[in-house]
Amino acid sequence: MRKSITVLFLFAIVALVSSQSQIISSQKTPVQKTSIPKDTLKKTKAIVLQQEIKKDTIAEKMGALVPYKKDAHASYYADKFHGRKTASGVPFDMNKYTAAHKKFPFGTKLRVTNQANGESVIVEVNDRGPFVRTREIDLSKKAFMEIAKNKGAGVMMVTIEVFKN
Repeated sequence: MRKSITVLFLFAIVALVSSQSQIISSQKTPVQKTSIPKDTLKKTKAIVLQQEIKKDTIAEKMGALVPYKKDAHASYYADKFHGRKTASGVPFDMNKYTAAHKKFPFGTKLRVTNQANGESVIVEVNDRGPFVRTREIDLSKKAFMEIAKNKGAGVMMVTIEVFKN
């Protein structure tokens, strides 16, 4: 008899546990499966380039720039001077980067920057002039046209800087 009571008792425990698990499983909220759409665009890898830090090659070759004059009037040589001797004895070539200045020694390198557009050019002084009181520097035609905003103008406002070795 004891065996039957034990078996019955075990059977009751199993029934109780199974009913408890059914109650617990019925109380769980169902989890809804959702699908996340895959990204159809191909992802590119980011490429990081290392750049070499370059020094200012102009400053290395020619020396440091020293400001000379701001708001200076610049003009260019007329074509009729092409081929004539300059004050330094070198024939004037309107297709080279040269300039005439009243004070700088011959061979002095200048950076002339147009204030209207920020364009600049490096010229070498090889002549005296300009002989107009309001003008500070005369540029060769090539140098003037390279930095001119308006190609029809003959005068512009510039900033002059001198290369010091």
